[in-house]
Amino acid sequence: MNTIVRATGVLTDRTARWEDEAGLEGEVEAFGAEHNPTGNPIGGGEGYSEIYTEGDYTVRSYEALEVVLAEAKAGQVVFVPEDVEIDMGGRPRLPIPEAVTLAGSRGDNGSAGGLIFSDNLHTPGLFDSAGACVRITGLRIRGPYPHRERIDANSSGIHSNHFGMEIDNCDISGFRGSATGFGIGASRGYVHHNSIHHNQQAGLGYGVSVGGGDVLIEANLFDWCRHHIASSGLPGSAYEARYNVCGENANGHLVDMHGGRDRGDATDIAGDWMNVHHNTFMCEEARSVGIRGMPSQGAVIHHNWFYSPDPENVVRTSGATEAYQNVFGPEKTLIPQLEIRYD
Repeated sequence: MNTIVRATGVLTDRTARWEDEAGLEGEVEAFGAEHNPTGNPIGGGEGYSEIYTEGDYTVRSYEALEVVLAEAKAGQVVFVPEDVEIDMGGRPRLPIPEAVTLAGSRGDNGSAGGLIFSDNLHTPGLFDSAGACVRITGLRIRGPYPHRERIDANSSGIHSNHFGMEIDNCDISGFRGSATGFGIGASRGYVHHNSIHHNQQAGLGYGVSVGGGDVLIEANLFDWCRHHIASSGLPGSAYEARYNVCGENANGHLVDMHGGRDRGDATDIAGDWMNVHHNTFMCEEARSVGIRGMPSQGAVIHHNWFYSPDPENVVRTSGATEAYQNVFGPEKTLIPQLEIRYD
């Protein structure tokens, strides 16, 4: 499961790969996200290498965005300028057609990127993929509720049930439910080089949610989420998380895979697999990894840097999990084989 090639090029000339981790690391044994071999800054922004400053269409309002997304064709770019703020509150979520890119200029000469937002607490979603190889890049995407207290409303950001959804170089915040979500059919999702923060309502609050698809989650900066990465654990759910920095603030365990007891389906299945490696976990108060069942193909946790000096506070699982070559605390104490605490 460590070598997965993300197929592209059928619908667009854009390519992306899930590289073999040994090829990324070379001869250097590194821990945490400090080595970051991606060639782009963790969290995106200034210094990001692929920033759009124009597109096939330029939009400055919700009405224009709605019309353009209805007519855009595969390979085209819909561009939101940096000074534009598009309010989607109280309006239907918008489908993005197959192989269309929705882009802003985040990181270009200090640009924060165009803003697409909703202040309406009842925001079921802003965007859906309507086909394969959709991309959202270089934008600020803001939801209506960045707080922890429970409220009787729901909000989510981006959702996909299709192959090859890519979300990169964005700033995404303020969603009570999932900031980004991948459901059944969302194979080879790719979430990378984003700042994802303040998605933290008690009981929900997910930066990246995986519910039946597989996703590569790479070089993101997470903070102020309940679970930075979460999964329903449905069969077919899987993710690789690498070179991410998880900040000091969280109100739940940081990386998650639910099991059958959460779904009430009379199984102990916690997804297919997880590969959590070369991440930096700065929060010492919350457990870093929680696996609430048995991954059917196993889980591996390795070459991470956990700021917590207490290994017992790092991983909780029901089994089928191996944790090795991780470092702990400010001194980076190496524990070659972690004795995992089982439920």
